[in-house]
Amino acid sequence: MKAHKHSYILMAPYMLLFGLFTILPVVMSILIGFTYFNMLEFPRFIGWQNYTRLFLEDDVFLIAIKNTLLFAAITGPLSYLASFVFAWIINDLRPKMRAFMTLIFYAPSISGNVFFIWLIIFSGDRYGIANGFLINLGMMLEPIQWLKTEKYILPIIILVQLWLSLGTGFLAFIAGLQTVDRTLYEAGAVDGVNNRWQELWYITLPSMKPQLMFGAVIQLTASFAVADVSIALAGFPSVNYAAETIVTHLIDFGTIRFEMGFASAIATVLFMLMVGTNLIVQRLLRKVGE
Repeated sequence: MKAHKHSYILMAPYMLLFGLFTILPVVMSILIGFTYFNMLEFPRFIGWQNYTRLFLEDDVFLIAIKNTLLFAAITGPLSYLASFVFAWIINDLRPKMRAFMTLIFYAPSISGNVFFIWLIIFSGDRYGIANGFLINLGMMLEPIQWLKTEKYILPIIILVQLWLSLGTGFLAFIAGLQTVDRTLYEAGAVDGVNNRWQELWYITLPSMKPQLMFGAVIQLTASFAVADVSIALAGFPSVNYAAETIVTHLIDFGTIRFEMGFASAIATVLFMLMVGTNLIVQRLLRKVGE
């Protein structure tokens, strides 16, 4: 540390802000999870009561966990693979075309509430695009209340989230592919790498492990933290809590009921799920190229 003291001095302002606004709130949230805190009275220590209530008495939270894990298991890997595959294909285009296609794929994730177009597609009357199309084909006679029918709500939200998923991770993959040393492919050809798939596994992926890790963290975090799309499309709360996730449950207790101790316990559970999943992904990514 003494030898690199100048580096630590330069890092100090950032680390101070990071500790103050990221690490400290996380630690405080974990501690508040063991208290009863309604924002009017001083927090009162109650031990594991919030967690006992969460897993043994709160049936809606169990639905939220099931929906969140299902959502993450589908959208996390699919969006991650889609981001990389599209980035890999686009990377071989000419620079101007590559920039244009990158904008096309990235646009939905930066267009604010653009997902509201899906409200028109899955509108519950005859003027909804999906209903109108199916009625014209003769596949049904009456319109379906897509976003008010329990069995359709979660699949629709998963579809919309996948549509929005080509975001920051996608850009990271584009950047990572641009940094791969082209001479490695020539060296690989000499060593017996003779097709695109071998180039991908033995050269491309090992050369962009930092971007792969960054993309995995971003995509997994997004899949576990879904809330805005669920609330906008299915309402809050949704029919029979069909679209309830851990984050919407957290919003309910944290910003509506102001049970901050219970909300902090929910946030801690979500934090542990994210950390555990990211550790598993890190272990898997270490095997790339072996």
